[in-house]
Amino acid sequence: MHGLINTSIQSFVMQVYGNAAWSEICLRADLGFDRFETMLTYDDGLTEAVIEAAVDVLGKDRGAILEDMGHHLVTNPASEPLRRLLRFGGENFADFLHSLDELHDRVRLALPDLELPRFDVREHAPGSFSLHFDWSASGLGQAVLGAIRAMADDYGTLAVLDYAPRGVHGESETITVSLLESHHAAGRDFALARAEP
Repeated sequence: MHGLINTSIQSFVMQVYGNAAWSEICLRADLGFDRFETMLTYDDGLTEAVIEAAVDVLGKDRGAILEDMGHHLVTNPASEPLRRLLRFGGENFADFLHSLDELHDRVRLALPDLELPRFDVREHAPGSFSLHFDWSASGLGQAVLGAIRAMADDYGTLAVLDYAPRGVHGESETITVSLLESHHAAGRDFALARAEP
């Protein structure tokens, strides 16, 4: 697993639940260290051990932790470059959803070693989408759900999202999206050009 995924989990736990919770997770996962390095690659088993330890330490459901982590990844001010990358997908949330087909290849231009999901986006009717995706990071699909839910908020869109694991709607993980109101709330400010410091 790419270190960027692991450091995202680490950052989420430390910022939301505190350093003591992260230290306990490291002990229970038997990592032998207390910090992941962003640009290293780790055995997938370590990532799974951390998630399982987080379930025990935080006393929360695995899916809830992953969804919260995905949401945090997009909304955390330290992740503004990721948010900007995602917002380049379009002027509204529907455009953003359509752009997910290209996300894997766009990210690979900047980080060739980072494996992100490959999306197959289908619009069944106006405002009704299904996002089918395959990801080598098996079991982390609910983090994708959290990130997409955060992007709906970012655009000010009211949407209902549901996640189904592999096997429910075929051989891919699936997120269904129903857009209820495109301008439900004011979205977060976004401009193509960065503001001058």
